Amino acid sequence: MRVSILASGSSGNITLLETQSTRLLVDCGLGKRETLARLAAIELSVDRIDGILITHEHADHCNGLPQMLGLWKAPLYVTEPTMDALHRALPDRLAKRLRGLETIQSGQHFSIGDIDVHAFQIPHDAADPIGFTFRTNGTKMALVTDLGYMPQLVKVHLRDADCLLLESNHDLDMLKVGPYPWVVKQRVLSRTGHLSNHAVSEYLSDPEGFDARARYLVLAHLSQENNNPDLARLSAEEALDRRPAECAFHGEVLIATQDQALRPLEL
Repeated sequence: MRVSILASGSSGNITLLETQSTRLLVDCGLGKRETLARLAAIELSVDRIDGILITHEHADHCNGLPQMLGLWKAPLYVTEPTMDALHRALPDRLAKRLRGLETIQSGQHFSIGDIDVHAFQIPHDAADPIGFTFRTNGTKMALVTDLGYMPQLVKVHLRDADCLLLESNHDLDMLKVGPYPWVVKQRVLSRTGHLSNHAVSEYLSDPEGFDARARYLVLAHLSQENNNPDLARLSAEEALDRRPAECAFHGEVLIATQDQALRPLEL
C-alpha cells in the first residue's frame, strides 16, 4: 500500500491510498486544481478513484468533494448523519454530482477492492465523526484526526498500524495566548475539540496505549496559528524517548503540512 498525504491542516485535508488495483481518497478538503497540483508535485497521475471516504462534514474535510465527485465519478462512502450534514453544507453542488452512495456506520468493516476498511467513532463536534483503518497485503494504515481526546477504544484501533496518521493540532501555551476568541479556544480544548501536542505525547510515551510498531508516525492537522512543526516534532520525540528500552519506537516521525504534499509512503 502507498500512502500519499496531499494536505493536512485547518484549511484542507486529503489523503490518497493506493494498491496495485485500488485507489481511495480520504476526505476532500482541497479543490480540483490544487488537488491535481499536489498529485503532480509528487509525480502521481490518477485516472480513477474507486472510493471517496469522508470522516466528517467540516469544510476542511469536504469542501472539494463536489469537484472530486465530478472529476472521478467515484462512489461516496459516508455515514448517514454525515451525509445529511453534507447536504446542508453543500446543497446544490453535491446533489448534482453524486453518482453512487454507500452508507456506512461506525464499527463497520467493509471492503473496497483489495482494501479492508474499518470505520470507528471518534469524539469531535461533528454529526457523526469517524476514523479509519485500512488493511491490505499484511499492512495496516490508521487515520485519526479531529478528536478532543484519546478514548481507549481508539487506542485499540490504532494498534498494529504500519503507518499512523495522528492529529497533533496545537501547543497549549500557544493556544492560550493566541489570537482565537475565548469561545473558540474553549471548543478546541474540549473533549470534542482537537488533540494537543501534550495529549499526543502522553499517548506516545505510554506502552499500554501506543505499541510503537509503526514504521511511519505522521503528525497531522497542525494549527497554523497555535502550533508549529518543530514544537510538534520535539514534543513527540521527547515522549518517544521516555518509553522503556524494550518498547522503543524505531520508526520515522514525519510532519504532514497544509502547504505541500508529503512524500509517498510505501508500506
